Amino acid sequence: MVVRTSSSPSTPVEALSALRASGPLVQCITNAVVTNFTANALLALGASPAMCDIPGEAGVFARVADGLLVNLGTPTGEQRDAAREAVAAGTPWVLDPVAVGALPVRTALAHELLAARPAVIRGNASEILALAGAGAGGRGVDTTDSPEAARDAARELAERTGGTVAVSGEVDLIVDATGTARVAGGSALLTRVTGGGCALGATMAAMLAVAPAFDAAVAASVVWAVASERAARSASGPGSFAVAFLDELARVEPADLADRVDIAEAAR
Repeated sequence: MVVRTSSSPSTPVEALSALRASGPLVQCITNAVVTNFTANALLALGASPAMCDIPGEAGVFARVADGLLVNLGTPTGEQRDAAREAVAAGTPWVLDPVAVGALPVRTALAHELLAARPAVIRGNASEILALAGAGAGGRGVDTTDSPEAARDAARELAERTGGTVAVSGEVDLIVDATGTARVAGGSALLTRVTGGGCALGATMAAMLAVAPAFDAAVAASVVWAVASERAARSASGPGSFAVAFLDELARVEPADLADRVDIAEAAR
């Protein structure tokens, strides 16, 4: 297990270097649509994925994992119980509240899990607004709001949980109780591939093994922007993009991540 110290990395450059050096073990309780893509994205980046999501094992495994993702995309009864077990283990974890708002089962579970204080909440703007009680959710898994529209809701959630909230969009917005970061760039083709956002949540969980929550969310967002831009240059459509994106996650170097984030209000 990775040991965090007071000198833990804080920049995307340092975080990716540390991830590559340590190969963190990342437990993913995620939706059935994206398991393969998520596992491959983590492997390409240099982490070790484990899709351990059944009751009786999820809590046991979470105690040895370096990071944990709980994604509510297909919350079966078994997954719901597994998530409850896993978040009780104390491992730094990411909540991805997929399609919360209009759908009652996942919405109730998301609010229940907030009490376990996720280190990072990652979602689109409509999901974050709904989770904060300031909206009804988006169009299925798609957002109908912009990240900036969810800024106050994200800050409220961050203050309530003591963690970080990452709002994905054309310009990703990352906030905690004291700071705000924006990560511009990336390719719109990410929205044409199943698992683009879900695998980002898993990458944030991997980064939690080597960096504080705010910095982990920023680093993962920067990696996503750089790798997706590069993949889009050689892709002829969503299918070739998905393959190229995995290749670029493996190719991206820490130095490629410099100067890609705008951080403000950072009384950190």
